[in-house]
Amino acid sequence: MAWFTVNSQIFAEEPVKPPAKTEEKKEGDAKVDGKEAEQLIKLAQDREELVMPGLKIMIKKGYIDVDAKVCLAEGFLELIACTKDSKEHEALISVDPKAAHIHAALLLIGAQPGNPAMRKEVQTEDGPRWVDFPPRGQEIEVFLVFNNKDGQPEEHTIDKFLIKGMDENFDGVPVEPVKKEDRKFPTHTFLFTGSHVFKDGEADPIYLADESGNVISLSTFGDELLALPGVHAHANEALAWAVEPTHLPPLNTKVILRLKPKKAAAAQEPKK
Repeated sequence: MAWFTVNSQIFAEEPVKPPAKTEEKKEGDAKVDGKEAEQLIKLAQDREELVMPGLKIMIKKGYIDVDAKVCLAEGFLELIACTKDSKEHEALISVDPKAAHIHAALLLIGAQPGNPAMRKEVQTEDGPRWVDFPPRGQEIEVFLVFNNKDGQPEEHTIDKFLIKGMDENFDGVPVEPVKKEDRKFPTHTFLFTGSHVFKDGEADPIYLADESGNVISLSTFGDELLALPGVHAHANEALAWAVEPTHLPPLNTKVILRLKPKKAAAAQEPKK
């Protein structure tokens, strides 16, 4: 991934060849081409739910449940969710399935992906120039589900577990205190940006969020599956959000990450 800094903000260019991985490809890794994807969607239309490794797709109810666990109990965050064995030191939870499989599950319930933030070279009458493209995609509501004190599963919006830093940044440098009323995370809705698929010659396509581990981001990386609107720098001094542990289950507790695509508001007919 090629990176560009513009006014202290980070953007990603169109995907370039990712660094080679040293680990061998595991047997059984799923590969779904376009025709297979269409067949899966047709198969899913008449079902109440589908179950995949680490995923439950609630077709009729319109959401997916992703197996995950709490991987950070305190500190500043760059991500809500990462893949396993990737960025657990800066994410609230890690998810069991691949990011590409979560993407496919969202497609099966009708969610529409857009694109992560990026810079692209555009040809104009005056010659080529670089244009900034903000992230876009269907809005997805994000929840954590875990058992309450009575042992019953309970759904919580993700903003409940984030809080703005009070009086120091990522490096412990004092900053101006934040008013208590301004510390609440403002949303539990993210954009289905859809990462990127990279294809190099005859090699198998690579879903870049699986390479980076960026599933749901707070900072802007340019290859995340879900992102906040706008562009958010991830230099240490720019990190703003931290874990709010008050209601968060203990470290390594298994939880469900629930993703619900928001339906577009129905257009109202003009009053006569």
